[in-house]
Amino acid sequence: MQRRTEAPRARIIESLVVGAAGATLGRLAGGLLGREEGWAAAAIAGANGLISGWRRTYSWRTPTGWVAFVLDSTWALLTTVAGLVAHLVAAVTKGRYEPSLSTRQGRHVYRGGVRLKPRFALTLGNVVSNAGNVDGARRRRLVTDHEAVHVWQARWLGPIYPIVYVGWAAIGTLAGAVMWLVRGRRERLGTVVESVAYYCNPCEWWAYSRDANWPPKGKVTGVGWTRPAARAFSAPSLDDGHDGS
Repeated sequence: MQRRTEAPRARIIESLVVGAAGATLGRLAGGLLGREEGWAAAAIAGANGLISGWRRTYSWRTPTGWVAFVLDSTWALLTTVAGLVAHLVAAVTKGRYEPSLSTRQGRHVYRGGVRLKPRFALTLGNVVSNAGNVDGARRRRLVTDHEAVHVWQARWLGPIYPIVYVGWAAIGTLAGAVMWLVRGRRERLGTVVESVAYYCNPCEWWAYSRDANWPPKGKVTGVGWTRPAARAFSAPSLDDGHDGS
């Protein structure tokens, strides 16, 4: 009985402490832009801290856990906002939170939640949505080797990350349409555009490479990067497919 009461109490304490610390960091970082911006940043970082503390997201026993928390509360606040939106959508749609891929791992993983395309996971800030059936090894590796890369891309690049990602997608859409014409319209227009705008996006190229899944099955042969951007975290499996984010 005592253990049952201690566990929720510990989570409440961690939630309050991490929330307060996050709000303080956010206030200091946002305050560099102005008074109102500082309070807005404090609210965002504080909310992330409350949720992450309650769910025991950050690994306080490792340096990366502290770095993740500081970045989420300061430099990466813009993508942290996106993560809070993903939390909200998951709450409304019963996103089915997955603790086994989240607790002390620096990210929040939902089996459902926000999605743009079936089978494709979507990472916004430190939140991975639409991870799907992560009971299988392949989908779990999609989270640990692919989506986790996006989580850290968002942290390190901060406000630059959405500019790079969305900017490439916009320009890549136009470039893909031109390439489709140059290639004699042999493939479907949407497939060529997706290859250039999505698969060849440097952020995706890196993530698919880390996931030992480059080139992915959905990319048109002869379009974009030919070799992986980085060494894979683990060996490829037989059922690898275009189910990234």
